[in-house]
Amino acid sequence: MQHATPAAPAVRETLERLLASETFGRSERARKLLRYLVEREQAGDADKLKGFSIAMDVFGKDGDFDPSTDAVVRVQAGRLRDLLQHYFANEGVAEPIRIAIPRGGYVPSYELNAIRLPVDPEPKEHVEAVADLSGSLEEPGMAAAHAASLMPPVGREPPPSLQRHLQFFWLAIVLVIAMLGVLILRQGSGALLAGGDAASTIESAVATGSIAPWAPIETLPLVYIAVKADSAGAARVAASLRAGLSGFDTVNFIGRDAEGPPDPVTDAISFVFDVLPGPTAGDVTLELQSVATGRVLLSRNLTAADSTPSTVEDSVAGILSSAIPASGTIYNYIEQSGIQTGLTECLLLNDKYYLDQSAKSHEAAYRCLENLATLDAKSSLVYSELAGLHLEAATDHYAYPAGATIEQAMSLARRAVQMGPTSPYAHRAYGYLNSRLGNSEESIRWMRKAYELNPYDLSMAAAYAYGLIFAGRYREGTPILAHAAETSSAHPTWWDYGLFVGQFMTGDMNKAALASDALQATATKSHYLAARLIGAKAAGRDHLANELVDEMTVKFPKFAADPRATFVERRYPADLTDRLVEALRAAGLGNAS
Repeated sequence: MQHATPAAPAVRETLERLLASETFGRSERARKLLRYLVEREQAGDADKLKGFSIAMDVFGKDGDFDPSTDAVVRVQAGRLRDLLQHYFANEGVAEPIRIAIPRGGYVPSYELNAIRLPVDPEPKEHVEAVADLSGSLEEPGMAAAHAASLMPPVGREPPPSLQRHLQFFWLAIVLVIAMLGVLILRQGSGALLAGGDAASTIESAVATGSIAPWAPIETLPLVYIAVKADSAGAARVAASLRAGLSGFDTVNFIGRDAEGPPDPVTDAISFVFDVLPGPTAGDVTLELQSVATGRVLLSRNLTAADSTPSTVEDSVAGILSSAIPASGTIYNYIEQSGIQTGLTECLLLNDKYYLDQSAKSHEAAYRCLENLATLDAKSSLVYSELAGLHLEAATDHYAYPAGATIEQAMSLARRAVQMGPTSPYAHRAYGYLNSRLGNSEESIRWMRKAYELNPYDLSMAAAYAYGLIFAGRYREGTPILAHAAETSSAHPTWWDYGLFVGQFMTGDMNKAALASDALQATATKSHYLAARLIGAKAAGRDHLANELVDEMTVKFPKFAADPRATFVERRYPADLTDRLVEALRAAGLGNAS
């Protein structure tokens, strides 16, 4: 990082991109707070950025505000820091300026972002070879002719440049064979689950460049570790990285350094964690880089306190949970670079559904995974994520797929477990379905196993906690889910809903109201609106509560008339159902019963 002070216009441009980003699109409070802090600092009022003034100007508090009993500013500033960290590790990885809110205060700081680029340009003949093969993919006969021209005389070893040409040729042949296989499967498999054409879908994606032309459709990103620091802390960090990466289903972890010089084609979705000496003695720096380009996608400095035996797992879990899942840095880079494979594309669509949970995004994710299933996908991820989407279709009554049932979802989840007996995602899916069926003990057993298979994936901890909460074990599950949310730089809305329920049932209405605020970007779920209504009433925001009653009555008249029926249908514990119905009635939702 370069610590020169950026010009004011550049700071304002960065601010506007941040506020318009997907990362900040879900949090109106974070957008409002960030704009206020940056604009006041830029106006020369940094000395006035105190908790009291922020509470009054941003959050509408009055002169009776007491920061010792009302933590709204501290909590929202903490969430803002997490969102900024997530943005600059993902959407904003190439931003020329980075904005931060240093801990211990509210005055923004700015840094120029020096993005690492490849040291050496690619040789001219290498680029020409790739261009040649791009044409040969369309005509297999040309590929064969090109191969003949590249073959060396018998008895002689091919020179290195020809070896590289041959490597590209065989990659092209693999793709041709794969596409022929797709066509054969298409002709023999009958109608797709969704009625779509998987072969034409994949061919179209390859032709338009949205899927990496050299990769089989189920290829996942490759991740390596390179240890370049010699200290006890670095050794602990590397050991935790290995343990964590081996448990993630969304990448293929290679337990050795990358071999040979980087290749922009074959290494397009390969990544390496460099474990480096930190800026001061005892520190360890982690850098996540693209193997092909050398571009640094994520950089974290772990102090000596962050890498002690008692803290290193939490430190690494937070980093891996922001980098490795479909919502993380690696997949974001793959999407922005247009180098998706079939499976990574589906996982990205699946993640987008859980961010907005609309019928349109659900169908896009479902059709993508369904096409892979029709092609007899071997990845358990396909079936575990399809199981969850099928359950959503059945319980939220989506039009696609028609006639979805929980039994069909359960069948998909069983297949996922059979194909991936050590897959955390498969175990989580099976546990989640059991939770929705009311099989509490079975649900907890499977979700606990998912968490044990990869304790470094915060989403597994969150799922286990969610299962505990909706089994009525609120005091067990709530602290686990709260810790996962605090450690994660960003998380899906179902975490916030689980936190709301847990805090609500353990009697902490201030925290319950804060959790319900995070649900405001998702208005497609009746129970999310119900949580927001209860939170608004508890916080004394009667005007907002009245607006939410009106919104719920219009959007979800059946729920508004009888919320108890929905909670019973979703197999909520009886005590939770009673408390929610009582709170909704007190908040003014008709004759909630």
